[in-house]
Amino acid sequence: MAAAATSLTFSAFSSATKNHHNHIPLASSSYSFNPIRNLRSRLLHHHSIKTSTITAIISVGDKLPESTLSYFDSDGELQTTSISDLTKSKKTILFAVPGAFTPTCSQKHLPGFVEISSELKAKGVNTIACISVNDAFVLKAWKADLKIGDEVLILSDGNGDFTKAIGCGLDLSDNPIGLGVRSRRYAMLVEDGVVKVLNLEEGGAFTSSSAQDMLAAL
Repeated sequence: MAAAATSLTFSAFSSATKNHHNHIPLASSSYSFNPIRNLRSRLLHHHSIKTSTITAIISVGDKLPESTLSYFDSDGELQTTSISDLTKSKKTILFAVPGAFTPTCSQKHLPGFVEISSELKAKGVNTIACISVNDAFVLKAWKADLKIGDEVLILSDGNGDFTKAIGCGLDLSDNPIGLGVRSRRYAMLVEDGVVKVLNLEEGGAFTSSSAQDMLAAL
């Protein structure tokens, strides 16, 4: 697989179904994340983030590595799914965000896919899924906060296993916000497990991975 190294400044960050799953019963929980979201927004706007160097090892023509992701279904039950479940014999859009409740991810990237999900599916896309290196509880609260239904499946790569396997990790552990290791922003079109279109951003930049970009690529 081709390797590409990119040096980035993450300041751009602030400018801004269910198939063959395993059922895991878990007590329901309720959280209010507005204070966290507001704090992160203020920090993102008032602190510069140190430059990080990232390396992406996934490229067009590659078969995605297997990995398990989790999410809460409409009944509030925790489920798991796999990359093969999401992509085998299907046309799937996978896009990743650096973090739930952060400005660009919440205001532009995820809502953009929700807004034109029907147009994307009319072009033959079976599943649209958002991946984030956050735990499933945070993503459940984020989905509720944005009032998103089933247009987009929001998946937790909580330990970053899938993100690391495709070489899209973004180490922000040295910045004052406390994001740790997250995912580089991207959007990809996958057919039967093989990457057909890959739009990788420089860290949290938002220039080529929007829903409209993917619609144009179909």
